[in-house]
Amino acid sequence: MENAETTEQAAWRETYEEAGADVRLDAPFAMFSIAHINQVHLFYRGHLRNDHYLAGTESLEVRLFEAEEIPWADLSFASVAQCLQLYLQDRQNACFQFHDRQQQHLLHEAS
Repeated sequence: MENAETTEQAAWRETYEEAGADVRLDAPFAMFSIAHINQVHLFYRGHLRNDHYLAGTESLEVRLFEAEEIPWADLSFASVAQCLQLYLQDRQNACFQFHDRQQQHLLHEAS
């Protein structure tokens, strides 16, 4: 987050910077407290406002995947993989909830 920025503003900005995508945020979805690297990762559910997305200054490649195509081994952050798994479970159950996870160590987590 930047100074004077809400979590919603930060989520929208990061999505735009990373994927060039304009999204409508629905609700907070998951929070991972990762104490050993002094970080909190907060994820929102949302929808693309249009079909436009592209790699920004912070991304090499951007594309959409069907659930069965997600390249799990290539995801840079374990929190992203765990968030996607929770999302797919909630979607299958047709019931989205907020997930709060305290993580001691997430594999492949960048500091």
